[in-house]
Formats: sequence, C-alpha cells, structure tokens
Amino acid sequence: MSKRDGLTGTLLGIALGDALGLPAEGMSSRAISRRFGRIERFRLLGHVGFVSDDTEQSALIAQSLARYPNDVDRCVDAFRRSLLGWFARLPWGVGRATILACGRIALGFKRSGVNSAGNGAAMRAGIIGAFFHDRPSERLRFGRALAEVTHCDIRAVEGALYVAEMAAGCVAASGTTAARDTIQAQASQVVTDDRLARAIGTAVELAGGDVGTIEAARAIGTSGYVLHSTSLATFFFLRAGDTVLPALTEIISVGGDTDSNAAILGGWLGAYHGEAGLPGSLLKRIHDGPFGPSHLRGLANRLADPTRELPMYSPTGALIRNLALYPVILGHGFRRLLPF
Repeated sequence: MSKRDGLTGTLLGIALGDALGLPAEGMSSRAISRRFGRIERFRLLGHVGFVSDDTEQSALIAQSLARYPNDVDRCVDAFRRSLLGWFARLPWGVGRATILACGRIALGFKRSGVNSAGNGAAMRAGIIGAFFHDRPSERLRFGRALAEVTHCDIRAVEGALYVAEMAAGCVAASGTTAARDTIQAQASQVVTDDRLARAIGTAVELAGGDVGTIEAARAIGTSGYVLHSTSLATFFFLRAGDTVLPALTEIISVGGDTDSNAAILGGWLGAYHGEAGLPGSLLKRIHDGPFGPSHLRGLANRLADPTRELPMYSPTGALIRNLALYPVILGHGFRRLLPF
C-alpha cells in the first residue's frame, strides 16, 4: 500500500465511522436495536451520510499538517486559527472541552487546552499517526502539541497519542502479515498513565476471550470519556478488525458515543485495509460537500505529495449545510425521548 492510500484510508475510515454512528449517538444498545436494528447504512437523512466534528476536526488537523509538516509551532497555530473559524460556522456535536478551548482561543489565550479527559483530541489523532507513520519522534511531538490545543489532561493527551500510534502501526503494517495484536502491543508503549493503561489492558483481555460484545462494552464503557473510547475501539479492532463494515456495525450497536468511537475505529481500519478495503458503496453516499470524500481525498493527496494543491472548503457552504441540518439533528434528539 502506498503512503497516499494509507492517508486516504485513514481519513475516509474516520468519515465512514462518524457518519454511520452519528444518528445513534447517545443511545443505548437496546434503543439502537429497537429503532434501527443493525446500522449497516446511513440513517440520519434518507440514505445519505453526513460527517460531524470527528471528521471535520481530523480534516483541520490534516490541513494544518499539510501547511507546516516540519514546524510544530506553526502547525499548532494554524490548527488553532482554523478550529476557531470552523467553530464560528456552528458545527454540531462539539464537545464541552472543545467549546471551552475555542472560547479561550477567541480571547487570545496562548494555552487554550482545558482540563478534560474527553475523547475530543483522540478522535482526530489518527491522521497524525498516518502522516508520521515512519517518524516516531515527530509523531509524538506533533501529537502532543495538537492534542493540547483543546485538552491538557494527561489521559486525553496520551489517549490521542495512542490513537496516533495505532494508526501509524496500521499504515506501516498494511500489505504485510503483521497481526493486529502486534500493532496494538507496540502502540500501547506510549501510554504511561496507569488508568489509561489498565483500561486498554482490560479491553485487550476481553478481546482475547469469549465474552459477548454487549457484556464487554459494559465492562469497558461506551461514553465519550477517553478511557472508554480508546479501549472500546481497541476491543473491536482486535476482535472484529479483519473486515471494516461488520466491525463498525458492532461498535455502534453497543451504544454510547457512537460516532466518535466508530470514527476512531474507522480511522484504524482504513489505515490497515486502505481505501480499497472500505465499502465503496457507502463512501459514495457520504455527502460530498465540505469535509466530504472529495475534500478528504484531496487532503490525503497533498499530505502524500507537497506539490499538490491544498484543497479548501467553502466556509459559507459549511455554515449553510450546518444550519439546514440542525432541524434534522434536533429531530433525532427529540425522537430519542419517545418510548418506541
């Protein structure tokens, strides 16, 4: 697999997991089963998939890396500016830590990260690992600095570093016979926090046993807490990562922060299997506006080849799309209050 294919697979895998999981965000496994059955297609608005903040922040990271691939300080500054501009266009699904960090950026704070152990930094870190898959020191340096733009809790930062390490291992192993458990074992070496290490270790043990997915998810946790998201994605990567769509369907089926959990897993699976291993029929159904498949492929092309043009998105188009879809997002939220 070429570097370009690994980068493309990572970004498109994030988008696929994000768009599939978005309609079920915050729902329990029982509610998802009752309302949707198995989520093997997009359910937000007809058969069209829409990405949320998970994909969009990953794209902003990719854009900043493309501009300043060798200067971590300028890369971070570029990400801070682009993140604030993106936030001003009213995206949906934004976590509390990112909202607070954007407020601090707007007020001119140099250190914008907040003390949160949410998964906001982890969900967007896969593309960092894919880009620096053969440069471990840069991977850690850029990964830590970009995570701290929004999150400064050690669990959130190391969760992001772990997600990046997993993606790097997947890109490096693609096209080889490297086992997924070997990739995971190597990636876990960046984790020094005992709480995060124990949580991931529990997921590894459960993946190697015969426990059912619902029972495993209850033991691991499915919320937006970074210990839950990274561990849950690890469980499904090890247990079901030989194919993409079944693994994403399974991680969504257990409920919780379904779009972010599936985005993390989707990024790893896309890096591991490449774009060819992703379900092309579903990728074609993701809305191809701002941060859609064409934009993501363009970013991957630029990251792989600095002579390529850097793709941009229409800020006005993003704002219009967000405003148009807010009634749909709110409708899904209110629908969850009904007992059927």
